[in-house]
Amino acid sequence: MEPSPDRPLLRVAVPNKGSLSDAAIQMLREAGYRQRGDNKELILADDANGVEFYYLRPRDIAVYVGEGTLDVGITGRDMLLDSRAAADETAALGFGGTRFRFAAPAGQDWSVERLAGSRIATSYPGLVGSYLADRGVDARLIKLDGAVESAIRLGVADAVADVVETGTTLRRAGLELFGEPILESEAILIARRGEVPPAGLDQLARRLDGVLVARNWVMMDYDIAAELADRAAALTPGFESPTVSPLAREGWVAVRAMVRREGSQLIMDQLYALGARAILVTDIAACRI
Repeated sequence: MEPSPDRPLLRVAVPNKGSLSDAAIQMLREAGYRQRGDNKELILADDANGVEFYYLRPRDIAVYVGEGTLDVGITGRDMLLDSRAAADETAALGFGGTRFRFAAPAGQDWSVERLAGSRIATSYPGLVGSYLADRGVDARLIKLDGAVESAIRLGVADAVADVVETGTTLRRAGLELFGEPILESEAILIARRGEVPPAGLDQLARRLDGVLVARNWVMMDYDIAAELADRAAALTPGFESPTVSPLAREGWVAVRAMVRREGSQLIMDQLYALGARAILVTDIAACRI
């Protein structure tokens, strides 16, 4: 598809480094878009698909999109909320999952309410500040770049708010987690708040959604006696309904349906026990739902 002369390319911001970069680029490739082969490339035009990609620091992407400099972007939900930019999440992309938690010296019975008047070290002051304000907690936020677990030992802060995977690093620093998670984050697609969706955004969103479906679903085919087809269909309802076709073998049908990848082996076992045979599972390369 060649973009028309009066239709500008959709300007898309992509993380240029960090944990989101490789996964975002891979997802865009799977969605059929050209991507850079050299990490030094800052801009890449995919004229055939009507898109122009800009490779930027993940933390800056929400600002560029919120200001209208770029149309859409891929960044983390945490970075969007921390930036307080005039941009909104339009789709979750299923990778780059992180969890934000409070931590403080172990054995001191901390709570979110007790943070009032305390010093909190974090790399995400916008995110943490909004969370505390929503709960009526007034605390002083100390912005630090990078790891914050040493801030308490060095006397800079009383507590920290940081990304937590296993909590091992925080425990080694003598800290313990408390309170509910501040945020469950992941990679998201964002667009400018209050604007008419830019031309090409729907196509981009559909393609990315197609990648997610292809990653999380598989195609299942099997043969079964016609009188058991309804019971089998209850196990494999598909997106709308399964495809059922008569076989040359009298009284038997072939069934095809999409099923979730997770749990597909169990479904195969259940179908076999029901009487289905020739049960096959194949990957989905691409789709539009």
